[in-house]
Amino acid sequence: MTLALIGFAVLLGLSFMGFPLGFTTLAVGIVGFAFTRGWDWHAAFTMMSQQVVETGGSYGLSVIPLFILMGVFIHRSNISEDLYRASYALVGRYRGGLAQSTVLACAGFAAVSGSSLATAATMAKVAMPHMRAYRYDDALSAGVVSAGGTLGILIPPSVPMVIYCLVAQEDVGKMFIAGVVPGILLTALFMVAVYAIILRDPASGPAGERMAAAERWQAYLRVWPVIALFIFILGGIYAGAFTPTEASGMGAMGAALFAFWRGRLRSLGELYASLIDACKTTAALFMVIFGAQVFANFINLSGLPGELVSLVESLQLSAMGVVLAVCVICIILGMIFESVGLLLLIVPVFLPTLIQMDVDLIWFGIVMIVVVEMGLITPPIGMNVFVVKAVVPDIALTRIFAGVTAFVISDVVALALIIAFPVISVGVLALR
Repeated sequence: MTLALIGFAVLLGLSFMGFPLGFTTLAVGIVGFAFTRGWDWHAAFTMMSQQVVETGGSYGLSVIPLFILMGVFIHRSNISEDLYRASYALVGRYRGGLAQSTVLACAGFAAVSGSSLATAATMAKVAMPHMRAYRYDDALSAGVVSAGGTLGILIPPSVPMVIYCLVAQEDVGKMFIAGVVPGILLTALFMVAVYAIILRDPASGPAGERMAAAERWQAYLRVWPVIALFIFILGGIYAGAFTPTEASGMGAMGAALFAFWRGRLRSLGELYASLIDACKTTAALFMVIFGAQVFANFINLSGLPGELVSLVESLQLSAMGVVLAVCVICIILGMIFESVGLLLLIVPVFLPTLIQMDVDLIWFGIVMIVVVEMGLITPPIGMNVFVVKAVVPDIALTRIFAGVTAFVISDVVALALIIAFPVISVGVLALR
């Protein structure tokens, strides 16, 4: 266990120094593996090459680049403005309505993008100008965009969900279905948080202008393809009509056709740029996956997972006690590591213990995703906060972090409800 803890400490130090996570996990994993085998570098590099080949050639992982490509096509279709307008048509006329609209638009964009950072960046560009025009409080405006962006990894399809299923060897389709109700729950809690802020300070979120009935219906009709695409993907998986991998391919094709219908992707240059964007994101993500797999092999060789099982048995901890302990650890580390890296580092360590205690790994996966969400808006890292800061550089970081406080509380409430009532996440699976 000591050697594994030293490895984690070195990894933590290198991350604080700003080294990319993919390279640090790869380097620490290789050195740690070689040291454990008596400085057998040949064994370490052989293990690394096997992990890269096996992971890179995994058919199940092809879902990742395809969902990323779908998200890129959706982003280039400029649907974000229409999603915001449709949400505004629904609730914009009420006090705080523009912030509520932002939450709904983030949920809609998340349903077809699968990325938290992309959701935050896109909606910041769309929603912030509107809220500032109506003199919304900057903390509320930036906070709601930062928090709304986190819905990108809870509402399926979600890349971190795929990563979790890779590590836990669970069914991606079940994971996607299990994320729907928690995603709706968290969206509702974020809207409640906005309402609470407005009750405390009505001036922070003035009401918007009322739209005519015809204009509202026109706004709703412009987003029907996105809703149809989401229902097609999730409905097909739920009904067993196709696998998540097949769904990702059809989703990417549907997103491309949708973008073409909206007047985008009509030149080879634009299509090429979209493919390059997807390739860059996929390459960066797979580098993290490769590095984490090598690091996980070192951790397994060090005996840490087995020793954790023995420790839990000796302390006579309950399954709920172990889950809560993992949540606390992940909340702390989530302030430092980004979502995919955190899942790849933490889940393999505790997985044997969770299996030993018969914990439902689909339910635990949803719990982990919510915990990872919290890390995206909590200091000192808070990736979504920095993404929004890049879009509106004149708002101080302290103001944005102050603005997300109410939404962090919403995350905690959602986490508590999902832990206390597992049916929220896995109940829908029993209906299949």
